[in-house]
Amino acid sequence: MTSEVVAAAPVPVPGRAQRVREIATELRGLRGALIPILHAIQEELEYVDQGDIPVVADVLNIAVAEVHGVVTFYKDFRRTPAGRTTVAICQAEACRSVGAVALAEHAKRSAGCGFGETTADGRLTLDEVFCFGNCALGPAVQVGDKLHGRVTPARLDAILGEAR
Repeated sequence: MTSEVVAAAPVPVPGRAQRVREIATELRGLRGALIPILHAIQEELEYVDQGDIPVVADVLNIAVAEVHGVVTFYKDFRRTPAGRTTVAICQAEACRSVGAVALAEHAKRSAGCGFGETTADGRLTLDEVFCFGNCALGPAVQVGDKLHGRVTPARLDAILGEAR
């Protein structure tokens, strides 16, 4: 499962800027519209591309730096496409106390990438999360949309084997 980390920027998608403008225009009337707009862009287009930032700033009539600051500050916003499988490992205290640190190190070694990175083959994105609310069953791991509890390194390998 070891692969190199993706380093290249994504190729611009034709029509993306127009769709980003439509989403931003549609939602700009909301109170505190910036974050809902960014979430909507990510929901529909998978990530918030660097080229999306000036479009959103223009629609909201705010500084590009302000939009960039929000995108880069909040870990919820992806700036590159996620892999086919997303693995999020809880790093909150309850999970850490029952093995999440070792589990995360195992996942990083196995995948060949760190948190917030995607393997070069695009198969896997590894993320850290700070609490799924599954504390009694830690360490907790979400693979795709499915939450797993009491995950050991061996169980993670098995879960990822099934996800392929």
